[in-house]
Amino acid sequence: MKSNSIATLAAALPLLLISQAAQAQNANRHFDSATRRDGLLEVHTSDGSYLIKPYSARIVETTFVPNGEQLDPASHAVVLAPAAVKTTLATKPNSIEYATPGIVVTITKSPFQISYAYRGKRLVAEKLGYIKVRDDAASGSKDINKGEARELEGIEFALDQDEALYGAGERAVGMNRRGHRFTLYNKAHYGYGDKSEQMGYAVPVALSSKMYAIHFDNPQTGYLDFDSKHNGSLTYETIGGRKTYQVIAGDSWEDVIGNYTSLTGKQPLPPRWAFGNFAMRFGYRNEAIARDTVNKFIAEDIPLDAIVFDLFWFGKEVKGTMGNLEWDKDSYPNPTGMIADFQKKGVQTVLITEPFVLDTSSKWQEAVDKKVLGTGADGKPLVYDFYFGHTGLIDIFGKPGKEWFWNIYKGLRQQGVTGVWGDLGEPEVHPTAMRHATGSADQVHNIYGHQWARLVAEGYQQDFPTERPFILMRAGYSGTQRYGIIPWSGDVDRGWGGLQSQPEISLQMGMQGLGYMHSDLGGFANPVLDNELYTRWLQYGVFQPIFRPHAQDDVPPEPVYREDRTKALAREAIRLRYRLLPYNYTLGFDNNQQGLPLMRPMLYEEPGNAKVRAMSSTYLWGKDFLVTPVLKQGATTADVYFPARSAWFDFYNGEKHAGGATESVKLSADHVPVYVRAGAFIPMAKVVQTTRDYSTKHIDLHYYHDASVSAGAGKLYDDDGTTAQAYEQGKYELLNFTSKLQGRSLTLRVESAVGTQYQRPERSIALQVHNITAHPSLVRVDGKPVIFVWDEAAKVLNITLPASSQPGRSVAITL
Repeated sequence: MKSNSIATLAAALPLLLISQAAQAQNANRHFDSATRRDGLLEVHTSDGSYLIKPYSARIVETTFVPNGEQLDPASHAVVLAPAAVKTTLATKPNSIEYATPGIVVTITKSPFQISYAYRGKRLVAEKLGYIKVRDDAASGSKDINKGEARELEGIEFALDQDEALYGAGERAVGMNRRGHRFTLYNKAHYGYGDKSEQMGYAVPVALSSKMYAIHFDNPQTGYLDFDSKHNGSLTYETIGGRKTYQVIAGDSWEDVIGNYTSLTGKQPLPPRWAFGNFAMRFGYRNEAIARDTVNKFIAEDIPLDAIVFDLFWFGKEVKGTMGNLEWDKDSYPNPTGMIADFQKKGVQTVLITEPFVLDTSSKWQEAVDKKVLGTGADGKPLVYDFYFGHTGLIDIFGKPGKEWFWNIYKGLRQQGVTGVWGDLGEPEVHPTAMRHATGSADQVHNIYGHQWARLVAEGYQQDFPTERPFILMRAGYSGTQRYGIIPWSGDVDRGWGGLQSQPEISLQMGMQGLGYMHSDLGGFANPVLDNELYTRWLQYGVFQPIFRPHAQDDVPPEPVYREDRTKALAREAIRLRYRLLPYNYTLGFDNNQQGLPLMRPMLYEEPGNAKVRAMSSTYLWGKDFLVTPVLKQGATTADVYFPARSAWFDFYNGEKHAGGATESVKLSADHVPVYVRAGAFIPMAKVVQTTRDYSTKHIDLHYYHDASVSAGAGKLYDDDGTTAQAYEQGKYELLNFTSKLQGRSLTLRVESAVGTQYQRPERSIALQVHNITAHPSLVRVDGKPVIFVWDEAAKVLNITLPASSQPGRSVAITL
């Protein structure tokens, strides 16, 4: 959604040209001295001081404080406390080496330079280092800079010729983003397709194919230049604030992103219902339509876990009502009764909210009187026009705004609402002249969504401490994942171009800590009825983090309102999503504990393979699924690259594919190409109408045997699906699966570990061992011979493990 925005900083900031003065400044910078103190190294130069501080053996922070300025210690991104890292300092004739057990920082005295290496491998070096850059084209929006030229600050690094770059937040420009210059200013892009340079969620981080990341620890607006001038430079440019960055290294991509999310915060595990299916459109105009929609899902045997209400819950019209933030009693005469009825059916209620309060809304005067809104220079609420009306903006940086907004959420939660949808949170329109409690609009713009998610998360911790919040928002900042944000990719065009950009967006954001980035399945913008597009988008959605069709209601996004063939295909996609709940929920646990994205680029599998650096057409879902979405209309075949470290099995027909090759595979109308890694365990469940009825008392466990795999492993995480920090409180079970192949003997084990506050259930397991090419001579379960069924055509061995509360189970197969 949804506006023709007034000019913003994004439109106003012109291309920046490095001035001759900046070049000379770096050339004249010289080393004076270096001193170790208080767990850091302080390097004095002719124009300022560098403070180099290790957070761990693999994370080092560098801050430049120019002469005449004071250190600003506050970070909105970093939550990791620096560890007591053992460091060494070695002085050489023209350099100093400051080393952790992992990263070595080398300060060359003349010409002055700082460089970073990890385990003997050079990562990156400052090029000009701290510089000043000049905004020479002073003709931008009068709204923003009033035609005045201004000087910006930057930090420049030198790149290797062949390294690929990722990061800078939510964009659609191709997986390797080198060669682009990105505006760091959260801004909605309505109706985008296969390309978008600027979107609602900018992140000031660069990741390199050399397996390191540089995070620029400053939320103020500016640019991140990924070598757009093709001169081997990575440059961060900003209007002001901290000159701080962290270099993050690791031995694998899992390690690098794990370290980055340790620095900026791990994502809490969402409630289990978030992994189910959503009913959502723009929008349900009254209670009867909403009730009828929920009932249709049940009648059509299509699983459902939530219904999401757009603008019409608080007003009959799109314009003029924003800011009411209470139920329209004409359209919804009994909202608490409706919500309670949905709950009885296992369906959660989620409501849209926006940070804009129109002067035509019922809460306008209250917001003014309680000093809730951002102000102008005169201290009065700054009011301006945008698509929805004449508006003010909630100042969520000040105590009055935070308390006022949270009290609204608290009241809705007490009515039974269990999900927060925060829309337009870039904010979509944010005049430079606006002032907030902690800074100007341009200073805090990029952390508005961050602070909004924080407000909700901390409100839940205070007033509903046992609950996991669901926070659907489209804008944030580095580290917003720690507040539980479920980000989506904005108002994408309902077209094939819109679908084509989605894997890249989710993969990139997962690498930047935002593991739940997802799309409006089927596309949002424009009234397009394309059943093939809709079906392919939902089939892709089975293997993306959140399954949530949403669109303008000219063409309904809910499968229950589509024609029979499309409805049937959608039903099968949604039912598969529910069958995969044990696997998917475990991915959420891994994200929470290790920062692992749910969707992972091929880089994770083959970091040294230059051919996969720009690949998003095929990706990993967790560790063990290989997925190739169908992204082209009328396609009958798709090219699939099978990573070299494994053999892969077709999820649907069991056909084996060798690793290290690209194959053209035939497409089917009822699913996208999906493959499973040899040696993988895939836990699955029976389909339920709602996750409220989900249970792991019986699981379907699939093991993909191959002679090339001598040992395999997998796991299943389970808890009650609702309790905040269930794992930390010991309210969980973790099943670990292992395989061992010795000659003709294949042994599979299931080991259960439970927390101190969890009771292990009595569990039965339907085990399917794939790729068994001959009739086994013997199968033992827990040491006793059992009857088994071997499907010769499918090459699948079926074994039943009867219900047991024993912590360990074993299956021994003589092949």
